[in-house]
Amino acid sequence: MPTLEELKNEIDEIKKRNTRVELDKAWETSLTRKLLILVLTYFVVVIFFLVTKLANPFVNSLVPTLGFFISTLTVPWVKAIWTKKNKK
Repeated sequence: MPTLEELKNEIDEIKKRNTRVELDKAWETSLTRKLLILVLTYFVVVIFFLVTKLANPFVNSLVPTLGFFISTLTVPWVKAIWTKKNKK
């Protein structure tokens, strides 16, 4: 049988893990993360368009970047429907 001290240590470890998980969840849904993805996606597409010598890389890169960004906005909505449907 675990001692009281061991149980306290286990509870402390669970609390630490829960704090990490909550921070990870907050990061996943944060505006900072979404904007970072938006900016990085734009620059990757611009670089690709420049390397492949496509026309107007700075303007044309907006289309795939905004498409990707809009797709990330629909994920929470789809997840909510999926979770509701598959909840046991």
